[in-house]
Amino acid sequence: MRKKTLALVLALTLIVVGVVSGTLAWLTAKSDTVVNTFTTSDIEVKLEETKGTSVTGGKEFKMIPGYELEKDPKAWVVAGSEDCFLFVKLDWANNTYTSDETTKSYLDWTIADGWELVPGETNVYYRTVTSEQMSADNGANNAFPVLKDNKVTVSGDITKEQMNAFTTATLPKLTITAYASQLYKSAGVGFTAAEAWNNIANK
Repeated sequence: MRKKTLALVLALTLIVVGVVSGTLAWLTAKSDTVVNTFTTSDIEVKLEETKGTSVTGGKEFKMIPGYELEKDPKAWVVAGSEDCFLFVKLDWANNTYTSDETTKSYLDWTIADGWELVPGETNVYYRTVTSEQMSADNGANNAFPVLKDNKVTVSGDITKEQMNAFTTATLPKLTITAYASQLYKSAGVGFTAAEAWNNIANK
C-alpha cells in the first residue's frame, strides 16, 4: 500500500510539473530590421567657354598681332560626384612656326593657378576636387578657370603675309578637354595623379 501511495504521489508530481512547465513564458527579444541597399556612384565633369564667336564644333577667335584675346574655358565637377582628380588636356595644332631659325608660337598662354602638370605629360594638368568644391549651378560657382587671366596672347611677330597664307586646315587650333577620375582606390588610400590619369580609358 505504501508503494502504491508513493507511486501515486510521484505520478501526480510529474503531472503538476509538466502542466506548470508548459505554461512558462521565457524571455525573448527581436531587433528591428536594418536593410542594407548598396547604391551606385559616379563622377560628372563639365567644360564651358563663353568668349569667342560660336561656330560649328567650338569657338572662333580673330588673331590680331600683339593682342590679348579673351578666352575663358572653365571646368568643374558636378555636385553629387565622388571626390576626384579633375584633368584638363590642351591640344594645340598648327601653333608653331620658324623665324630666324627659332621656333615660335602664334599664340602664347599660361595655365591658371591651382593646376599642376601631370608627371610624365606635357599638356595635361590636374587638381583634386572634393565635395565642397563641386558645383550644382552649371559652373557659376566652384568652376576652375583653365587659362591664367582668361586670355591667350597673339605674337607680335606675326606678319600679314603669314596670316594670308593660312588655310582652314592650317589655322592654329586649341582643343581643350576635361576629364575626371576617382581620387581614392580604397578607403583612405589615394591614387597618384599619374595613376588616375592612366585610369581614364577614353582620353
